[in-house]
Amino acid sequence: MYIFSNCKKSKCFGRIALRGLCPQLGSLRHRFAECGRKQLESGHCSGTMADVAKKIREYIGVEAGYHAIPKSREGLLKFQPKLSDLPNRSMTDSQTSANVLLESDALLRQRFAYAGGLLRMGRMMEELDLLAVWICHRHVLLPKLPKGVPLPYTFVTLLVDHGHFLVEKFRPDVDVSLSGHVSWTGDSSMEISAYVRQSGMLLAKAIFVIAARDATNSGPAPVNPLVPANELEECLHQEALERHKLRAGKSPLLEDKRKPSREEEQIMYELFTRTKGIEGPTPTDMTTLPPDCRWMSKWHRRTLLHSFPEHRNESNTIFGGFIIRNAIELAYMTASLFANEYSMIRFISDITFTHSIPVHSYINLKAYVVYTQDNYVQLMTVVDAIHGNDFTQFPCNTLHLTYLCSHKVPEVLPKSYYEALWYLTGRRYFNRFLESVGRDMEGSASSPSGKTDGAG
Repeated sequence: MYIFSNCKKSKCFGRIALRGLCPQLGSLRHRFAECGRKQLESGHCSGTMADVAKKIREYIGVEAGYHAIPKSREGLLKFQPKLSDLPNRSMTDSQTSANVLLESDALLRQRFAYAGGLLRMGRMMEELDLLAVWICHRHVLLPKLPKGVPLPYTFVTLLVDHGHFLVEKFRPDVDVSLSGHVSWTGDSSMEISAYVRQSGMLLAKAIFVIAARDATNSGPAPVNPLVPANELEECLHQEALERHKLRAGKSPLLEDKRKPSREEEQIMYELFTRTKGIEGPTPTDMTTLPPDCRWMSKWHRRTLLHSFPEHRNESNTIFGGFIIRNAIELAYMTASLFANEYSMIRFISDITFTHSIPVHSYINLKAYVVYTQDNYVQLMTVVDAIHGNDFTQFPCNTLHLTYLCSHKVPEVLPKSYYEALWYLTGRRYFNRFLESVGRDMEGSASSPSGKTDGAG
Protein backbone atom coordinates (compact mmCIF):
# COMPACT_ATOMS: atom_id res chain seq x y z
CA MET A 1 0.00 0.00 0.00
CA TYR A 2 2.75 2.44 0.89
CA ILE A 3 6.06 2.05 -0.92
CA PHE A 4 8.95 4.44 -0.33
CA SER A 5 12.66 4.01 -0.72
CA ASN A 6 15.07 4.59 2.13
CA CYS A 7 16.01 8.08 1.05
CA LYS A 8 16.09 11.45 2.79
CA LYS A 9 12.86 12.41 1.04
CA SER A 10 11.10 9.47 2.67
CA LYS A 11 12.49 10.27 6.11
CA CYS A 12 10.97 13.74 6.19
CA PHE A 13 7.87 12.84 4.15
CA GLY A 14 5.27 13.54 6.80
CA ARG A 15 6.88 16.73 8.09
CA ILE A 16 7.33 18.32 4.64
CA ALA A 17 3.75 17.61 3.64
CA LEU A 18 2.36 18.98 6.89
CA ARG A 19 4.44 22.15 6.67
CA GLY A 20 3.24 22.57 3.09
CA LEU A 21 -0.32 22.78 4.35
CA CYS A 22 0.12 25.37 7.07
CA PRO A 23 2.71 26.41 9.66
CA GLN A 24 0.66 25.09 12.59
CA LEU A 25 0.60 21.57 11.18
CA GLY A 26 4.23 21.73 10.18
CA SER A 27 5.26 22.15 13.80
CA LEU A 28 3.40 19.11 15.10
CA ARG A 29 5.26 16.47 17.07
CA HIS A 30 3.72 13.29 15.75
CA ARG A 31 2.36 12.17 19.13
CA PHE A 32 -1.20 11.57 20.20
CA ALA A 33 -2.42 13.53 23.22
CA GLU A 34 -4.14 11.26 25.75
CA CYS A 35 -5.12 13.00 28.98
CA GLY A 36 -1.67 14.32 29.79
CA ARG A 37 0.08 11.40 28.02
CA LYS A 38 -1.18 8.97 30.68
CA GLN A 39 -2.34 5.61 29.40
CA LEU A 40 -5.07 3.45 30.88
CA GLU A 41 -3.54 0.08 31.67
CA SER A 42 -4.98 -2.88 33.54
CA GLY A 43 -2.19 -5.34 32.82
CA HIS A 44 -4.69 -7.67 31.15
CA CYS A 45 -3.62 -9.36 27.91
CA SER A 46 -5.96 -11.46 25.75
CA GLY A 47 -3.15 -13.18 23.86
CA THR A 48 -3.04 -12.91 20.09
CA MET A 49 -5.85 -11.75 17.82
CA ALA A 50 -6.47 -15.41 16.94
CA ASP A 51 -7.04 -15.99 20.66
CA VAL A 52 -9.47 -13.06 20.70
CA ALA A 53 -11.54 -14.54 17.87
CA LYS A 54 -11.64 -17.88 19.71
CA LYS A 55 -12.69 -16.27 23.00
CA ILE A 56 -15.58 -14.44 21.30
CA ARG A 57 -16.90 -17.70 19.85
CA GLU A 58 -16.65 -19.38 23.23
CA TYR A 59 -18.39 -16.55 25.07
CA ILE A 60 -21.46 -16.57 22.83
CA GLY A 61 -21.51 -20.31 22.19
CA VAL A 62 -20.96 -20.25 18.44
CA GLU A 63 -19.27 -23.21 16.77
CA ALA A 64 -16.14 -22.59 14.73
CA GLY A 65 -16.23 -23.16 10.98
CA TYR A 66 -19.01 -22.88 8.43
CA HIS A 67 -22.47 -24.38 8.98
CA ALA A 68 -25.18 -24.09 6.34
CA ILE A 69 -27.76 -23.77 9.12
CA PRO A 70 -26.25 -21.91 12.10
CA LYS A 71 -27.12 -23.11 15.59
CA SER A 72 -30.22 -21.33 16.88
CA ARG A 73 -29.73 -18.94 19.80
CA GLU A 74 -33.42 -18.28 20.49
CA GLY A 75 -33.19 -20.26 23.70
CA LEU A 76 -30.85 -17.62 25.12
CA LEU A 77 -33.43 -14.82 24.91
CA LYS A 78 -34.83 -15.81 28.31
CA PHE A 79 -31.48 -14.97 29.92
CA GLN A 80 -31.41 -11.34 28.74
CA PRO A 81 -31.24 -9.17 31.88
CA LYS A 82 -32.91 -5.91 32.78
CA LEU A 83 -30.78 -2.77 32.99
CA SER A 84 -31.43 -2.62 36.75
CA ASP A 85 -29.81 -6.07 37.14
CA LEU A 86 -26.46 -4.90 35.78
CA PRO A 87 -23.71 -3.60 38.10
CA ASN A 88 -21.59 -0.59 37.29
CA ARG A 89 -18.31 -1.16 35.47
CA SER A 90 -15.12 0.86 35.19
CA MET A 91 -12.88 1.33 32.16
CA THR A 92 -10.24 -0.89 33.71
CA ASP A 93 -12.72 -3.78 33.77
CA SER A 94 -12.87 -3.85 29.97
CA GLN A 95 -9.31 -2.71 29.19
CA THR A 96 -7.20 -5.35 27.48
CA SER A 97 -4.51 -5.80 24.87
CA ALA A 98 -3.81 -8.33 22.13
CA ASN A 99 -0.71 -8.90 20.05
CA VAL A 100 -0.03 -9.23 16.34
CA LEU A 101 3.21 -11.24 16.22
CA LEU A 102 4.87 -9.78 13.14
CA GLU A 103 8.41 -10.42 14.36
CA SER A 104 8.20 -14.18 14.82
CA ASP A 105 5.41 -15.16 12.41
CA ALA A 106 6.47 -14.67 8.78
CA LEU A 107 3.13 -15.91 7.42
CA LEU A 108 1.22 -13.42 9.56
CA ARG A 109 3.63 -10.67 8.54
CA GLN A 110 2.79 -11.47 4.92
CA ARG A 111 -0.89 -10.68 5.61
CA PHE A 112 -0.14 -7.30 7.19
CA ALA A 113 2.69 -5.89 5.07
CA TYR A 114 2.82 -4.32 1.64
CA ALA A 115 5.62 -5.18 -0.76
CA GLY A 116 7.36 -1.88 -0.02
CA GLY A 117 7.59 -2.60 3.69
CA LEU A 118 4.82 -0.55 5.30
CA LEU A 119 1.84 -2.04 7.10
CA ARG A 120 -1.68 -2.23 5.75
CA MET A 121 -3.86 0.13 7.75
CA GLY A 122 -6.99 -1.46 6.31
CA ARG A 123 -5.93 -4.77 7.85
CA MET A 124 -5.14 -2.98 11.12
CA MET A 125 -8.63 -1.44 11.23
CA GLU A 126 -10.11 -4.87 10.60
CA GLU A 127 -8.30 -6.23 13.64
CA LEU A 128 -9.26 -3.21 15.76
CA ASP A 129 -12.91 -3.77 14.93
CA LEU A 130 -12.64 -7.35 16.18
CA LEU A 131 -10.85 -6.22 19.34
CA ALA A 132 -13.58 -3.62 19.96
CA VAL A 133 -16.19 -6.39 19.95
CA TRP A 134 -14.12 -8.40 22.43
CA ILE A 135 -13.84 -5.35 24.70
CA CYS A 136 -17.65 -5.17 24.73
CA HIS A 137 -17.71 -8.79 25.92
CA ARG A 138 -15.33 -7.90 28.75
CA HIS A 139 -17.45 -4.91 29.79
CA VAL A 140 -20.81 -6.69 29.95
CA LEU A 141 -21.23 -8.56 33.23
CA LEU A 142 -24.42 -10.51 33.97
CA PRO A 143 -24.36 -11.63 37.64
CA LYS A 144 -27.53 -13.72 37.26
CA LEU A 145 -26.40 -15.62 34.16
CA PRO A 146 -26.11 -19.34 35.08
CA LYS A 147 -22.65 -20.84 34.82
CA GLY A 148 -21.99 -22.48 31.48
CA VAL A 149 -24.68 -20.51 29.61
CA PRO A 150 -23.33 -18.50 26.64
CA LEU A 151 -23.64 -14.72 26.76
CA PRO A 152 -27.12 -13.90 25.34
CA TYR A 153 -25.80 -10.90 23.42
CA THR A 154 -24.75 -9.93 19.93
CA PHE A 155 -22.48 -6.93 19.32
CA VAL A 156 -22.80 -4.92 16.11
CA THR A 157 -20.54 -2.07 14.97
CA LEU A 158 -22.69 1.02 14.42
CA LEU A 159 -20.05 3.62 13.69
CA VAL A 160 -16.36 4.33 13.45
CA ASP A 161 -16.31 7.89 14.76
CA HIS A 162 -12.79 8.53 13.50
CA GLY A 163 -9.34 7.07 13.21
CA HIS A 164 -5.83 8.61 13.14
CA PHE A 165 -2.80 6.94 11.56
CA LEU A 166 0.96 7.59 11.63
CA VAL A 167 1.67 5.05 8.92
CA GLU A 168 5.29 5.86 8.14
CA LYS A 169 6.39 5.05 11.69
CA PHE A 170 5.25 1.41 11.61
CA ARG A 171 7.77 -1.36 10.97
CA PRO A 172 6.75 -4.65 9.32
CA ASP A 173 9.04 -6.85 11.45
CA VAL A 174 8.14 -5.62 14.94
CA ASP A 175 5.22 -6.97 16.98
CA VAL A 176 2.14 -4.76 17.19
CA SER A 177 0.07 -4.32 20.34
CA LEU A 178 -3.62 -3.54 20.00
CA SER A 179 -5.44 -2.31 23.10
CA GLY A 180 -8.57 -0.52 24.16
CA HIS A 181 -11.38 -0.04 26.64
CA VAL A 182 -14.98 1.10 26.88
CA SER A 183 -14.98 4.90 27.19
CA TRP A 184 -18.74 5.66 27.21
CA THR A 185 -22.00 3.76 27.55
CA GLY A 186 -25.64 4.41 26.71
CA ASP A 187 -28.56 2.14 27.54
CA SER A 188 -27.63 -0.35 24.80
CA SER A 189 -24.52 1.05 23.13
CA MET A 190 -20.86 1.54 23.96
CA GLU A 191 -18.02 3.69 22.71
CA ILE A 192 -14.69 1.87 22.44
CA SER A 193 -11.35 3.70 22.39
CA ALA A 194 -8.83 1.51 20.58
CA TYR A 195 -5.08 1.99 20.16
CA VAL A 196 -2.24 0.54 18.09
CA ARG A 197 1.28 0.61 19.51
CA GLN A 198 4.64 -0.61 18.35
CA SER A 199 7.69 -0.60 20.62
CA GLY A 200 5.58 1.30 23.14
CA MET A 201 4.82 4.17 20.74
CA LEU A 202 1.19 5.01 19.97
CA LEU A 203 0.92 5.03 16.16
CA ALA A 204 -2.82 4.78 15.50
CA LYS A 205 -6.06 5.21 17.39
CA ALA A 206 -9.72 4.78 16.55
CA ILE A 207 -13.09 5.35 18.19
CA PHE A 208 -15.84 2.75 17.63
CA VAL A 209 -19.50 2.85 18.63
CA ILE A 210 -20.99 -0.62 19.08
CA ALA A 211 -24.58 -1.62 19.75
CA ALA A 212 -25.53 -4.40 22.14
CA ARG A 213 -28.27 -6.61 20.69
CA ASP A 214 -30.08 -9.64 22.03
CA ALA A 215 -29.03 -13.22 21.29
CA THR A 216 -30.81 -13.32 17.91
CA ASN A 217 -29.91 -9.74 16.89
CA SER A 218 -33.60 -8.85 16.81
CA GLY A 219 -33.68 -6.11 19.44
CA PRO A 220 -31.53 -3.98 21.79
CA ALA A 221 -29.92 -5.39 24.91
CA PRO A 222 -28.93 -3.38 28.01
CA VAL A 223 -25.30 -2.78 28.94
CA ASN A 224 -23.66 -2.14 32.29
CA PRO A 225 -23.37 1.57 33.16
CA LEU A 226 -19.83 2.96 32.99
CA VAL A 227 -18.65 4.72 36.14
CA PRO A 228 -15.08 6.12 36.08
CA ALA A 229 -12.97 4.67 38.90
CA ASN A 230 -10.22 7.29 39.12
CA GLU A 231 -9.02 10.65 37.82
CA LEU A 232 -7.61 9.26 34.58
CA GLU A 233 -10.80 7.40 33.77
CA GLU A 234 -12.80 10.54 34.51
CA CYS A 235 -10.62 12.50 32.09
CA LEU A 236 -11.12 9.91 29.34
CA HIS A 237 -14.83 9.77 30.09
CA GLN A 238 -15.20 13.53 29.70
CA GLU A 239 -13.54 13.35 26.30
CA ALA A 240 -15.95 10.57 25.32
CA LEU A 241 -18.95 12.59 26.54
CA GLU A 242 -17.87 15.47 24.28
CA ARG A 243 -17.69 13.10 21.32
CA HIS A 244 -21.13 11.74 22.18
CA LYS A 245 -22.59 15.25 22.25
CA LEU A 246 -21.11 15.99 18.84
CA ARG A 247 -22.52 12.75 17.44
CA ALA A 248 -25.94 13.43 18.92
CA GLY A 249 -26.07 16.89 17.37
CA LYS A 250 -24.98 15.82 13.89
CA SER A 251 -25.91 12.63 12.10
CA PRO A 252 -23.33 11.38 9.56
CA LEU A 253 -26.23 10.06 7.46
CA LEU A 254 -27.53 13.61 7.00
CA GLU A 255 -24.14 15.24 6.43
CA ASP A 256 -24.11 14.47 2.70
CA LYS A 257 -27.58 16.02 2.36
CA ARG A 258 -26.85 19.14 4.39
CA LYS A 259 -27.85 22.38 2.73
CA PRO A 260 -24.83 24.53 1.80
CA SER A 261 -24.16 27.49 4.07
CA ARG A 262 -23.79 31.00 2.69
CA GLU A 263 -20.03 30.60 2.75
CA GLU A 264 -20.32 27.32 0.86
CA GLU A 265 -22.73 28.86 -1.66
CA GLN A 266 -20.07 31.50 -2.35
CA ILE A 267 -17.48 28.73 -2.83
CA MET A 268 -19.81 26.99 -5.29
CA TYR A 269 -20.26 30.23 -7.23
CA GLU A 270 -16.50 30.77 -7.41
CA LEU A 271 -16.02 27.21 -8.65
CA PHE A 272 -18.70 27.80 -11.27
CA THR A 273 -17.05 30.97 -12.58
CA ARG A 274 -13.58 29.37 -12.61
CA THR A 275 -14.72 26.53 -14.85
CA LYS A 276 -16.44 28.68 -17.51
CA GLY A 277 -13.31 30.21 -19.01
CA ILE A 278 -12.57 33.84 -19.83
CA GLU A 279 -15.03 33.99 -22.72
CA GLY A 280 -17.76 32.02 -20.98
CA PRO A 281 -19.37 28.72 -22.07
CA THR A 282 -19.92 27.78 -25.71
CA PRO A 283 -22.69 25.57 -27.13
CA THR A 284 -20.23 22.68 -27.59
CA ASP A 285 -18.20 23.08 -24.42
CA MET A 286 -20.00 24.33 -21.33
CA THR A 287 -16.96 23.97 -19.07
CA THR A 288 -13.28 24.88 -19.10
CA LEU A 289 -10.73 23.16 -16.89
CA PRO A 290 -8.29 25.63 -15.23
CA PRO A 291 -4.55 24.82 -15.23
CA ASP A 292 -3.28 22.12 -12.86
CA CYS A 293 -6.81 20.90 -12.16
CA ARG A 294 -8.74 17.70 -12.79
CA TRP A 295 -12.42 16.93 -13.14
CA MET A 296 -13.96 15.04 -10.26
CA SER A 297 -16.06 12.98 -12.68
CA LYS A 298 -12.92 11.34 -14.08
CA TRP A 299 -11.38 10.46 -10.72
CA HIS A 300 -13.25 7.57 -9.23
CA ARG A 301 -12.52 3.86 -9.14
CA ARG A 302 -14.81 0.95 -8.39
CA THR A 303 -14.66 -2.76 -7.70
CA LEU A 304 -17.10 -5.58 -7.04
CA LEU A 305 -16.42 -8.15 -4.31
CA HIS A 306 -18.06 -11.48 -3.64
CA SER A 307 -18.29 -12.06 0.09
CA PHE A 308 -17.99 -15.60 1.45
CA PRO A 309 -18.66 -17.37 4.77
CA GLU A 310 -15.02 -16.81 5.79
CA HIS A 311 -15.81 -13.07 5.90
CA ARG A 312 -18.76 -13.35 8.28
CA ASN A 313 -18.98 -12.41 11.94
CA GLU A 314 -20.53 -14.38 14.78
CA SER A 315 -23.95 -12.94 13.83
CA ASN A 316 -23.66 -14.70 10.46
CA THR A 317 -23.50 -11.45 8.50
CA ILE A 318 -20.47 -9.92 6.79
CA PHE A 319 -17.91 -8.65 9.31
CA GLY A 320 -17.72 -4.86 9.36
CA GLY A 321 -13.92 -4.94 9.54
CA PHE A 322 -13.79 -6.78 6.20
CA ILE A 323 -15.83 -3.99 4.60
CA ILE A 324 -13.66 -1.28 6.17
CA ARG A 325 -10.44 -2.95 5.03
CA ASN A 326 -11.50 -3.24 1.40
CA ALA A 327 -12.92 0.29 1.34
CA ILE A 328 -9.65 1.71 2.73
CA GLU A 329 -7.55 -0.19 0.22
CA LEU A 330 -9.67 0.92 -2.76
CA ALA A 331 -9.42 4.52 -1.51
CA TYR A 332 -5.65 4.13 -1.20
CA MET A 333 -5.29 2.97 -4.80
CA THR A 334 -7.52 5.80 -6.02
CA ALA A 335 -5.56 8.43 -4.07
CA SER A 336 -2.23 7.06 -5.30
CA LEU A 337 -3.34 7.06 -8.93
CA PHE A 338 -4.64 10.61 -8.57
CA ALA A 339 -1.41 11.88 -6.98
CA ASN A 340 0.81 9.73 -9.21
CA GLU A 341 2.65 8.49 -6.13
CA TYR A 342 2.03 6.23 -3.16
CA SER A 343 -0.02 8.02 -0.53
CA MET A 344 -0.54 7.52 3.20
CA ILE A 345 -3.82 7.42 5.07
CA ARG A 346 -3.96 10.00 7.84
CA PHE A 347 -7.59 10.11 8.93
CA ILE A 348 -10.87 8.26 8.55
CA SER A 349 -14.20 9.60 9.71
CA ASP A 350 -17.88 8.72 10.17
CA ILE A 351 -18.08 5.12 8.97
CA THR A 352 -21.76 4.46 9.64
CA PHE A 353 -23.19 0.97 9.12
CA THR A 354 -26.80 1.41 8.01
CA HIS A 355 -27.50 -2.20 6.99
CA SER A 356 -25.96 -5.55 7.77
CA ILE A 357 -24.82 -7.52 4.71
CA PRO A 358 -26.02 -11.12 4.36
CA VAL A 359 -23.46 -13.82 3.59
CA HIS A 360 -23.11 -14.58 -0.16
CA SER A 361 -23.89 -10.98 -1.09
CA TYR A 362 -21.92 -8.94 -3.61
CA ILE A 363 -20.28 -5.77 -2.32
CA ASN A 364 -20.00 -2.80 -4.69
CA LEU A 365 -17.24 -0.34 -3.68
CA LYS A 366 -16.78 3.08 -5.30
CA ALA A 367 -14.05 5.56 -4.28
CA TYR A 368 -14.26 9.21 -5.37
CA VAL A 369 -11.70 11.99 -5.07
CA VAL A 370 -13.94 14.81 -3.83
CA TYR A 371 -11.56 17.44 -2.46
CA THR A 372 -7.86 18.32 -2.51
CA GLN A 373 -5.76 20.85 -0.65
CA ASP A 374 -2.01 21.24 -0.94
CA ASN A 375 -0.55 17.79 -0.14
CA TYR A 376 -3.83 16.14 0.80
CA VAL A 377 -6.43 14.12 -1.07
CA GLN A 378 -9.90 13.72 0.44
CA LEU A 379 -11.89 10.70 -0.69
CA MET A 380 -15.41 9.38 -0.28
CA THR A 381 -15.88 5.63 -0.57
CA VAL A 382 -19.43 4.39 -1.02
CA VAL A 383 -20.35 0.81 -0.10
CA ASP A 384 -23.48 -0.81 -1.57
CA ALA A 385 -24.50 -4.44 -1.31
CA ILE A 386 -26.28 -6.68 -3.78
CA HIS A 387 -28.30 -9.39 -2.07
CA GLY A 388 -27.24 -12.84 -3.16
CA ASN A 389 -30.80 -14.19 -3.23
CA ASP A 390 -32.88 -11.63 -5.14
CA PHE A 391 -30.01 -9.41 -6.43
CA THR A 392 -31.55 -6.21 -5.12
CA GLN A 393 -29.05 -3.44 -4.32
CA PHE A 394 -29.11 -1.45 -1.09
CA PRO A 395 -26.77 1.15 0.51
CA CYS A 396 -24.59 0.08 3.44
CA ASN A 397 -22.16 2.81 4.41
CA THR A 398 -19.96 5.69 3.31
CA LEU A 399 -16.37 6.31 4.39
CA HIS A 400 -14.55 9.66 4.38
CA LEU A 401 -10.77 9.33 4.20
CA THR A 402 -7.86 11.77 4.18
CA TYR A 403 -4.62 10.77 2.42
CA LEU A 404 -1.27 12.51 2.54
CA CYS A 405 1.17 12.87 -0.38
CA SER A 406 4.77 14.09 -0.45
CA HIS A 407 4.07 16.87 -2.96
CA LYS A 408 1.26 19.26 -3.88
CA VAL A 409 -1.48 17.46 -5.78
CA PRO A 410 -3.64 18.82 -8.63
CA GLU A 411 -6.88 20.48 -7.61
CA VAL A 412 -10.03 18.46 -8.18
CA LEU A 413 -13.07 20.42 -9.41
CA PRO A 414 -16.75 19.53 -9.75
CA LYS A 415 -18.45 19.65 -13.12
CA SER A 416 -22.05 19.40 -11.96
CA TYR A 417 -24.19 20.65 -9.10
CA TYR A 418 -24.28 17.20 -7.53
CA GLU A 419 -20.48 16.95 -7.68
CA ALA A 420 -20.27 20.42 -6.12
CA LEU A 421 -22.23 19.08 -3.14
CA TRP A 422 -19.73 16.21 -2.86
CA TYR A 423 -16.93 18.77 -3.05
CA LEU A 424 -18.41 20.66 -0.10
CA THR A 425 -18.88 17.44 1.86
CA GLY A 426 -15.23 16.54 1.26
CA ARG A 427 -14.18 20.02 2.35
CA ARG A 428 -16.16 19.65 5.60
CA TYR A 429 -14.52 16.32 6.39
CA PHE A 430 -11.08 17.67 5.56
CA ASN A 431 -11.69 20.55 7.97
CA ARG A 432 -12.74 17.98 10.57
CA PHE A 433 -9.38 16.28 10.03
CA LEU A 434 -7.57 19.59 10.64
CA GLU A 435 -9.60 20.23 13.79
CA SER A 436 -8.99 16.69 15.01
CA VAL A 437 -5.24 16.98 14.46
CA GLY A 438 -5.17 20.14 16.52
CA ARG A 439 -7.18 18.47 19.29
CA ASP A 440 -5.67 14.97 19.37
CA MET A 441 -1.99 15.68 18.78
CA GLU A 442 0.55 17.59 20.76
CA GLY A 443 2.14 20.64 19.15
CA SER A 444 5.80 21.55 19.47
CA ALA A 445 8.40 23.40 17.45
CA SER A 446 10.64 20.36 17.57
CA SER A 447 10.47 17.51 15.11
CA PRO A 448 9.62 13.97 16.19
CA SER A 449 12.48 11.72 17.08
CA GLY A 450 12.97 8.25 15.71
CA LYS A 451 13.15 6.78 12.24
CA THR A 452 10.48 7.77 9.73
CA ASP A 453 11.88 6.12 6.64
CA GLY A 454 10.26 3.46 4.50
CA ALA A 455 10.72 0.78 7.12
CA GLY A 456 7.11 1.07 7.95
